[in-house]
Amino acid sequence: MASLATENDTNPSAIDVSIVMPCLNEAQSLPHCIANAREALAEMHDRMGFFGEIIISDNGSDDGSQGIARSLGVGVVDCATRGYGAALIHGMRSAKGRYLVMGDADGSYDFRDAVAMVEKLVDGADLCLGSRFKACIARGAMPWKNRYIGNPLLTGVLNIFFGAGVSDAHCGLRALTKKCFERLDLNGSGMEFASEMIIKAALKKQRIAETPAKLAPDLRGRPPHLRPWRDGWRHLRYLFMLSPLWAFLVPAGVAATASLSIWAVAAWAALAGDWRASQFGNYWVVLAGALFGLSHIAVLMAMVTHIHGRNQGYRLASRWEWHFKRWLSLETMLVAGGLIVAAGLAILLSVVGYWSTKNFGAINSVLPAVIGTTLITIGAQNALGGFLLAIVNGHEVEFLKFEPIQVGPKPTAVTASASEAAADAAKSQREIARAASH
Repeated sequence: MASLATENDTNPSAIDVSIVMPCLNEAQSLPHCIANAREALAEMHDRMGFFGEIIISDNGSDDGSQGIARSLGVGVVDCATRGYGAALIHGMRSAKGRYLVMGDADGSYDFRDAVAMVEKLVDGADLCLGSRFKACIARGAMPWKNRYIGNPLLTGVLNIFFGAGVSDAHCGLRALTKKCFERLDLNGSGMEFASEMIIKAALKKQRIAETPAKLAPDLRGRPPHLRPWRDGWRHLRYLFMLSPLWAFLVPAGVAATASLSIWAVAAWAALAGDWRASQFGNYWVVLAGALFGLSHIAVLMAMVTHIHGRNQGYRLASRWEWHFKRWLSLETMLVAGGLIVAAGLAILLSVVGYWSTKNFGAINSVLPAVIGTTLITIGAQNALGGFLLAIVNGHEVEFLKFEPIQVGPKPTAVTASASEAAADAAKSQREIARAASH
């Protein structure tokens, strides 16, 4: 693989920065992007003493993009798996640099904006995002529905769900350290890759920074690969898939609150001696039972999702886990389920006893019977859910068997003078190595 800024240096360890571009039929814009990336690498060399490479991760182009890239002296890797994310992951895995820059090959981004991003990484950040809203968006560069609806909405949801605190979650110009890339273990093959990177960085407590990134109209003579509605939905569903709180626990809380409220009003009226005085009749009471059972299932799903995220390595242990560690195991789930079923059976037996005193005639309020059957259902779900949690946890009966991971303070930013000194030292070492080789 040809390395752009290291043409006179055959030592792969000398490469500091790798600029990776996903490519699918970008013959028209690719020469401009490669020339622009060369300018960025030259500026990084002048300011930080860094050497770099350009990698084109081709996703099956049939317009000669690969030949154009090779003729311009940059490396090309072929990614067989289709998709924006798949191409970037493949390219970054092939990269030699300790700092990775990703950017589209359509000419819409100025790779010179990535110089400030790499400087943020040198100062201690793990991931640096470009923000188009903090820079200049040229006329015609972004459709109005993306600029004023899609991007603000999805960025806002991402910040609410994961506390990332970013202003532009979908900017295609980014930089991250190679170690951060390895820690994130990214696998999103499509456009949702952009959200996955930020979500996992936030969940794993990586230090996220932002710098302005200009956006210009792309240089291609065809429509972009992005499909706003389809890809917007893919981003949104991905946010929910990685957030058990909002996908399961919040709906569970709403359903349980509604259910208990209906039961409380109905019970108050029954205790007052006139069950008809309740605003909620028997049909509402039955609906409340279904809602309460649904809320319990949602809580179990949230637990499964959290444990799965822990096992996959992108979700850190929470402090609440340490406090509830001894109470969350297969045995406790089975015992709790059995006790809940017993309580439900006791309520139903009392209903039968009361019913017999009425000569087995019609009973006005179905509230006790609904509560009893709901408890039996929840108890059974609890026991079955315990086995599901154990299976997801690798057939381990203790669901939270590890102590919480201690997350240290965020890295302290390196001062400008210190970073410049480090860059000068690295530059001097390379010059000495070249002199010795000659």
